[in-house]
Amino acid sequence: MPAMYKVRPVQSAGVLPGHLPSCMYPVPNLHRAAGTAAPLPQEEVDPSLQALESRQEEILKRLYELKSAVDGLSKMIQTPDADFDVTNIIQTDEFSPLTTNGADLDLMLGKDYGALKDVVINANPSLPPLSLLVIHSLLCEHYKILSAVHTHSSVKSVPENLLKCFGEQTKKQPRHEYQLGFTLIWKDVPKPQMKFSIQTMCPIEGEGNIARFLFSLFGQKYSAVTSTLIDSWVDTAIFQLKEGSSKERGAVLRSMNAALGKSSWLVGNELTVADVVAWCALRQTGTANAAPANVQKWMKSCENLAPFSSVMKLLK
Repeated sequence: MPAMYKVRPVQSAGVLPGHLPSCMYPVPNLHRAAGTAAPLPQEEVDPSLQALESRQEEILKRLYELKSAVDGLSKMIQTPDADFDVTNIIQTDEFSPLTTNGADLDLMLGKDYGALKDVVINANPSLPPLSLLVIHSLLCEHYKILSAVHTHSSVKSVPENLLKCFGEQTKKQPRHEYQLGFTLIWKDVPKPQMKFSIQTMCPIEGEGNIARFLFSLFGQKYSAVTSTLIDSWVDTAIFQLKEGSSKERGAVLRSMNAALGKSSWLVGNELTVADVVAWCALRQTGTANAAPANVQKWMKSCENLAPFSSVMKLLK
């Protein structure tokens, strides 16, 4: 079939190699003179993609840190049983016995530039706070205390033994030679009240709270577990032994009997404020005679101490 049209030759036969036309666009040389490859031009990175990569790296870093923290905690913490017994922890707790010298009252109560620190307690003579009287006797073994008992006009009469609950102070010394003033005022109040800084402090109310405060003046240090158990026993003694029903008292006596089967005192192997408040609650409510064997033995241990035996006279 004959051709439709003719195409003109692009190059003539006379064109020599190396003399090609230069009318087209130039192409960069991909090779250096030394024969090494030239670096390719860098492509521009999308800023949003770069931000996403940075965010991913930050999340992975935080996840790794959290994993390390959880791994560390898993080696330290074990899941406790619901009936976990903390007796072993308490027995290893370091107690400072009450036979040591007293704590620094300036540090605990604040420095009054040489003035005597006064603890003033209002209490109703119809229900005397026996635990505070026991702690007062214990404090007298460690500090020079100026004790006094007064009667408020709201009270018509006070039994003679309550007026002399602190005994007679044989040594009359100047006020500035004492370390602590302890004043008990028999007053018609619903619950005991205490102040140790008349000008600046709000009153502390409740026999248990005052007992905790006064016992802290011995400067004893407890662990968090021991402190929690002591507070629990104090509340139990006040609200269930002293103010609760007969059913509640029976339940508390069983718990006390179990605890005293493992240690000499309610919490650990040293006397604490829990023992003082619980003993006074039992004696004041008349439930001591019905107490189980371990509780009876513990009560005798308390009464062998002079501060407890002196308060026993107030119950007669």
